[in-house]
Amino acid sequence: MNTYPLPTATLESAGISSEHIGRLATFIDKQIADGHYPGAQIALARHGKLLLDRSFGQARQGAKPQAAASDTLWLLYSNTKVVFATAMWQLLEQGVISFDDKVSDHLPDFARHGKRDITLMQVITHQGGFPNAAMPKEGWLDHAAMRRAVCDFALEWTPGSKVVYHGLSAHWVMAAVMEAVTGRDFREVVRDNVLTPLGLAGEITVGLRPADDARAADMHEPVSGGGVRVLADTDNDTWKRAGAPGGGGYGTARGMVALYQMMLAGGTLGGARVLSPRTIQFALRNRTGDRVDEYMGMPMHRALGPHLRGLTNNVRGMGALAAPETFGHGGVGSSYCWADPTSGVSFAYITNCRIPDPWHSQRLDKVSNFVHTAIVG
Repeated sequence: MNTYPLPTATLESAGISSEHIGRLATFIDKQIADGHYPGAQIALARHGKLLLDRSFGQARQGAKPQAAASDTLWLLYSNTKVVFATAMWQLLEQGVISFDDKVSDHLPDFARHGKRDITLMQVITHQGGFPNAAMPKEGWLDHAAMRRAVCDFALEWTPGSKVVYHGLSAHWVMAAVMEAVTGRDFREVVRDNVLTPLGLAGEITVGLRPADDARAADMHEPVSGGGVRVLADTDNDTWKRAGAPGGGGYGTARGMVALYQMMLAGGTLGGARVLSPRTIQFALRNRTGDRVDEYMGMPMHRALGPHLRGLTNNVRGMGALAAPETFGHGGVGSSYCWADPTSGVSFAYITNCRIPDPWHSQRLDKVSNFVHTAIVG
């Protein structure tokens, strides 16, 4: 296992109010006590130092309960999109792809069903036109079947004409492209090219290894009348091993804040450089303006993986008080991770229960605002 790459420091020494962070901890403790989710983890870093790494409650319940710990691996859901995107940015930097490329340049059979001219830029910014296309379970682990399936995706509307969140479909397409241009399993590309050089291979994984099963928290869902139960869709080896590129990664909160610190530092972490500053700048530009994402019901300011806070009134996850330049992503009903270039802060909040809106978005706004108000120096 790699050594964690960030040195530690105290909150106060880095200009973060411990009193305000205490309010956040009290808020999370109460939500767990009220039965909204079994466990959670938060981490905060600033200017290349880890300032906060705290776990709450239970990673697992049932006959063999397990307390949440610093090395617990949590299902990241769509936070995985940012992890995967960093490997795509590397392929751009290496001249292997351009985001102006047509997907069919690399996957000729993708041209079926009117998809010949769809670009990688349209796919990664949720403008591809196939938001509801589903990957059959056969393709989760059989990557020849994965490639056949994405080539057979059918359009729902004209590519580029709308912004509609592609929950999993877009990233299966990009995973197939990644494998076509590298000749390697996309999970290996992410691990070997991004996570291992950064010292994060023990903190984040896209495709859970059997040796790490004991560290993985169970994901839950609310039960009518109160309480939670294990979410069956993710409580199986096929899901865990597959590492769905749009939503199947596992990680720690401290791993995610370190990954975002790399972006804030222009592509370096712990002395290792995986991207150039100009590549990071290119990847973090708002590509969809103030166009409304019709799935989210609000502008999402899509960059190439993360999205940005921007100036609109209502943007999910990063808090009403976030600086416009703040960028990040969430995991459905459970989590959010973000970074603020104006302050150098990165923050991660991850839970093990998938709770629907409006409750989920309302609590995210409070969680992130506790952190924004804690930045006092």
